[in-house]
This record gives sequence, C-alpha cells and structure tokens, in this order.
Amino acid sequence: MKFLTRSLMGLFLTALALGLLAAGGYAVKAAISARNAAPERPAQARERVFAANVVTLDFGTRVPRLTAYGEIRAARRLELRAAVAGRILDLSPNFVEGGTVSAGELLVQLDPAEAQAARDTAAAARGEAQAALALAERTVAIASDDLTAAGRQADLRRSALDRQRSIDAKGFGKAADTETAELAVSAADQAVLTKRTALSAAEAGLDQARNTLRRAEISLGEAERKLRDTVIRAGFAGDLTGISAVKGRVVSMNEMLGELIDPAALEVSFRVSTAQFARLTDAAGALVPMRAEVALDLQGRSLAAPATLVRAGAAVETGLTGRQLFARLDVPAGFKTGDFVTATLDEPPLDAVAEVPAAAVGADGKVLLLGAGERLAAVPVEVLHRQGDAVLIRAAGLATGQEIVAERTPLLGEGLKLRPLRPGAAAAPALVPLDPDRRARLIAQVEANVRMPSETKARLLAQLAQEAVPAELIDRLEARTGG
Repeated sequence: MKFLTRSLMGLFLTALALGLLAAGGYAVKAAISARNAAPERPAQARERVFAANVVTLDFGTRVPRLTAYGEIRAARRLELRAAVAGRILDLSPNFVEGGTVSAGELLVQLDPAEAQAARDTAAAARGEAQAALALAERTVAIASDDLTAAGRQADLRRSALDRQRSIDAKGFGKAADTETAELAVSAADQAVLTKRTALSAAEAGLDQARNTLRRAEISLGEAERKLRDTVIRAGFAGDLTGISAVKGRVVSMNEMLGELIDPAALEVSFRVSTAQFARLTDAAGALVPMRAEVALDLQGRSLAAPATLVRAGAAVETGLTGRQLFARLDVPAGFKTGDFVTATLDEPPLDAVAEVPAAAVGADGKVLLLGAGERLAAVPVEVLHRQGDAVLIRAAGLATGQEIVAERTPLLGEGLKLRPLRPGAAAAPALVPLDPDRRARLIAQVEANVRMPSETKARLLAQLAQEAVPAELIDRLEARTGG
C-alpha cells in the first residue's frame, strides 16, 4: 500500500515539472517572436562634444617684461694688501669681518722700525749730498773768481807788452825788455788756461753733487713711501670682508689682508639671450638706459629696489651664450654682495597685441578660435614676446572679444564642436531630463557591465534614477555603445 502511494506521488511531481518546463519554453518562444515581430529602431549616432577652457582676446598696448636672474656685485671695492713685509703691530677695532669703517680710518699698523731706520739713513745721505753740493757751489765760485783775476793779470801783461813795443818803435827800448814782456804775457795766458780748467772741473763737481743730491732725495722719498706703507688706511667708507689678519702676525709683501666694499655702490649682473638683448638696443646698437626692478626672495616676502640699466659686458665668456648686462641699484639698502636676485625690465611697449596663455599657441604657431556654432578654427598668430606662462601675440584674423582655447591638447582640432568653459562660469554640471526608454536603456547598460565596481555601479544607478541626469554622464555612457 505504501509503495503504491509513493509511486503515484512521484508520477505527479514528474508531470508537474514537465508542465512547468513546457510553460517556460512557451513564454520564451513568445518573447522571442514578439521581439522579432517588433520593428527595429535605428541607432542614432551622437556627435562627441569636447570641453575646454577658453579665454577672451583683448588687443591693445602692452609693456613686455623681461625677467632674468643674476647676482649682486659691488661696483666699488678695494683689496687691502700689505705693500711691505713686516709684523702687524696694531689693528683697528673695526678691522673684523663685516666691520664698517670710515674714509681714511687707520686699519692696520705694521712694525715701522726697519722702514724708519731706512728713512733716517736716506735723510742723512741727503744731508751729506746737500753739504757736498754747497761745497761744489763754493768751489765753482772761487774758481770763477780765480779765472777773472787771471784774465785781468793777462790784460795787464798785454798792456805792458804794447808799451814796450812802442818804446822799441821809437828806438829807446831794449830787446831784453821786450822779450821779458812777451814771456810775461805768455805766462799770464797759461795761467788763464789753468784757471779755466780748474773752473771746468769745479762745474763738473757741481753737476755731480747735484745728481748725488737728486739720488739721495729719490732714496729718501722711497724710504718715506715704505714708511707710509706700514700704515693701511681705508680708501673710502664701506664694509670689510675676507679678513685674514691678526695682531702679531708676520705678513709678506703684497699679501691680501681683506677687502673693502662700498655698500652704497651695488649693481646686479645678469644674462639675457641675444634676441632679448637686441630689443634693448637702439638703431646704432647702443644699450638703451632702462628702468629695472631687482627683487630678493626672503621666504614669503620680497625685498625690492629700483635699478637702472647702465652697461653690457664687453665680451662673451668661454662656454656661455647671450649677453651680460649690469644694472645699478638706486636704493641698495638690504642687499649684500653675492645675493641671488630676480631682475625685471620693462621693454619698449608693443601696440595691437594680446596676452594669452603660452599653452594656447600650438607648435604650428596657430591658436584654436571658437567660431560660429561653437566650432573650432585654426588661426595663425605671431608670437612677439614670452614672459613666464604667457605670450604676447598679434594676428590679422583676430579681434578683441573673440575667444580662443586656453590650452591646446592633441584631442582638439579644427572643425570640432566645443563646450567652452569660461573663467568664473558655474561649476555645476548641465542636467538633462530623460525619457523612460532612454533611462531604461542606460540603466540596463550599467547593470550589464560586470567589470564595473559595485560602489561605482550603485552611484551611477542612483544618478540615473534622478529626474534630471548630468549631460556629461549621458555622453560618456552613450559613447561606449555608439549611440
């Protein structure tokens, strides 16, 4: 009896399973037939719209600014060197690193003992030369007087000879007397010659004494200069640096003891390209004096001072390019030699130019203009100046008020449709209402994506369930399916 009951129950369950399978198959077949019988809806292709930032052109007069980096240098500096060797006897209290000294202040005193002795010796030698000169002058005077006396005596002898000859002419003279007078005249002439020789020797002695005195004075001047060189004074008011002298140290000749810098005469040295330098010169090639601004970064704040462009380097150093310029600081307060600063110069103004981001100009020298229907058009421009992340451009086909793409990318090109993002525009995405069929299709697409993370899928389904859906999301989803 139990066997029969179980058999009937098994047959009933089997029949019920077969009936359910038949009903399911019929439902599937009916759904397939209904889908095949329904007319196919053609897929509508949608144009892809790109989004990019745009800027508005404003043509007018602009003053290009040239920015360069340089180093502060001292336009007036003095090396303090020991002109003579010796031991440092005394130092000024201000003769320290960073010390401030006044003009003419005594900085270093070397031991003057040897220089003083040499000076005294030279002074004594000059005194001896002066005495020898005085003696030579007296000798010349005496020799001159002797020559004068000998000349007068010779004249007297000639007069006596003439009288004797007159007597002889009258027949009253004697031959012996005439001969004696002639011998006396000859002796007087010989005496004159001897005195003249003595005078010449005395004059030569005088010249030699004068030369000796001149050499003695030169030696004395040299000794006095060496004595003065034992004292080192400040040539001008300024600050000291590179100090290497201590009291009691023996220094050698020409040894550098420090350096004096004038803090009121500072300049900045910086380098620019040859093209930039050409814009800073006139028609004759001379550098145009320009105003500049020098700034020193002080970790959050800046120390600035006006400057004047004064000169350019005379030559290009080996291994370097461009041109070296120098600008004198008008107010050097706060700056020190060696500071690394930024120099900014205002170049001559340019007319009919617009300032745009440097990324807006492509490698082909063109910008993308936002034209009618928000489509892009490539327009060639002339880049006149680059300053930082911006450039100054000029183009005949552009006008004030037009908009161009601020940053060109490989995805953007001529003829594409653009959704412009303007500065200051609302950041909220555009919302688009969806019809039921389109919403169902997008929801089914998200649910069918098995590679999408569950968190992302839940977020997208929540956005698609809203009455209005972001247009960017719709475009992204439909771009994956092609419609």
